[in-house]
Amino acid sequence: MIPIIFGVLVAIIGGYWWTQVRTKHVSRQTLSLNDTILEKNFAYYRQLTPDKKQIFNLRVATFLQEKEFISRGKLEITEEMKILIAACAVQLTFGLSPVYLSHFNTIILYPDKYYSLLNRDYHVGEVNAGGIIVLSWKHFVEGYFYPTDALNVGLHEMAHALLLENRQYGEDFLAPEHVQEFFLQAKVEYRKIQSGEESVLRKYAGTNVAELFAVAVETFFENPTEMLSEAPLLYNSMADLLNQDPLHRQVAA
Repeated sequence: MIPIIFGVLVAIIGGYWWTQVRTKHVSRQTLSLNDTILEKNFAYYRQLTPDKKQIFNLRVATFLQEKEFISRGKLEITEEMKILIAACAVQLTFGLSPVYLSHFNTIILYPDKYYSLLNRDYHVGEVNAGGIIVLSWKHFVEGYFYPTDALNVGLHEMAHALLLENRQYGEDFLAPEHVQEFFLQAKVEYRKIQSGEESVLRKYAGTNVAELFAVAVETFFENPTEMLSEAPLLYNSMADLLNQDPLHRQVAA
């Protein structure tokens, strides 16, 4: 009996020790992020309160621990690039309980647009259901360099990954009632696009339901004023879905 009890205690203490080590490791990473890369290059982060920045940092560090970054086309992947891509994913999910898109453990970066064998065309980003997110670094940077054009390949592809993981793997990051309400409102814009009417969403949103969601995410973060003005029910449904309001700079994380 004593050896069994001793073994259990060792396991508990060992687990606690490893948790503390891992937490301290993540904390050291977050300290290196606070006033450098994110503060300098990520506007969303700069608008957070100090306590929210600490949470954001922790989520970025955890996201990075779970991902493998692979270069294509002789692109040198730097720590800054990894952090900014992780920050993009955290931006999208920051109002939710911690989401790290765990099914997607590989991120492939190309220097520019690339030829995809999936549909034999050039892409700037895609999400593979096998667990891969692919991005053109040039277009990722442009997405944040032009912050009000509702074109952001990083947010677009992370939105695909979030929706796919939530649907296909039953993670329920997104409350079912909010998903239902969002698509009820989004289909109003979808029908407008299909009939050739003006919509707050660009025409690509009319491709299918997945693109409808991804384009709505881009518009929500990059052109919230127009979205709220032209489609208030759509804006409010996405604010409920993601649990944040970029127009009023409110994040519920």
